[in-house]
Amino acid sequence: MREFEYLRMNTLQEACSLLSEYKDEAKVLAGGQSLLTLLKLNMISPSYLIDIKFIPELNYMDFDEKEGLKMGALTTHRTVEKSPLLKEKFPVLPETELVVASVQTRNWGTIGGTLVHADPIGDIAPPLIVLDSRVKLISADGERTVPLAEFFVDFFMTVVEENELLCEIQIPALPARTGVAYQKFSTIEAGIKIAGAAAMVSLDDGLCKDAKIALSAVAPVPMRALEAEGILKGKPLDDKLIEQAAQAAAAEADPVTDMHATDEYRRELVKVLVKRAAKMALERAKAA
Repeated sequence: MREFEYLRMNTLQEACSLLSEYKDEAKVLAGGQSLLTLLKLNMISPSYLIDIKFIPELNYMDFDEKEGLKMGALTTHRTVEKSPLLKEKFPVLPETELVVASVQTRNWGTIGGTLVHADPIGDIAPPLIVLDSRVKLISADGERTVPLAEFFVDFFMTVVEENELLCEIQIPALPARTGVAYQKFSTIEAGIKIAGAAAMVSLDDGLCKDAKIALSAVAPVPMRALEAEGILKGKPLDDKLIEQAAQAAAAEADPVTDMHATDEYRRELVKVLVKRAAKMALERAKAA
């Protein structure tokens, strides 16, 4: 492992200033769940390690009906799992966290760090995408917000510039009669996720007013299945229509063959998982 200078930050302004100065020579340490592994494997070799985990401005969770949820980037997976607020307002998020790695990892890893790491098999991105989430990026030059669906650009790559820091996740309040669900399939022997799917359904007068479907582990990035969504919108939902949407989602996916599964097997899993998630979201929307 190459030697680096460790820099502990106490304020957001201080962190942004150093990122602006060091740019691609620096890496940001939040929970460290992924970054420390990359360092040990010599997959990255920064000159500076900027530790932001002691910045209180990045660790919070607030909600109101008008603004929705605002969650600091340092919020841990375990905090999301245990949050009474999220269990009430966005129950799919605590549910998803129950299948995220181990308790140790959930205690350690942060939501912001996970999103910036951009692992295409990550669990939390699909439900956040169908919840229409946005992320706020900040730098010494200012700030901007980006829809999470547009945040990921390639394997382990995002739109975050070298002088920017992801500081906040924003989720709008759910409309009335809306349900959201997440489903995944992992290998038994290694616990490696083969495919994942999240679905959101909003109902109005018996019709699907809005629908969103997001997939993971079946493309270079977590992705929306836009054609599948279009099949559901504006129609009364039933098993046949959901089956058509699942077929479309499988066709939209771009999986690869690896040691864990073939691309064909992953496409079949997409069909199954989209059907399960969409049906669960529909039932939740009816009960909302």
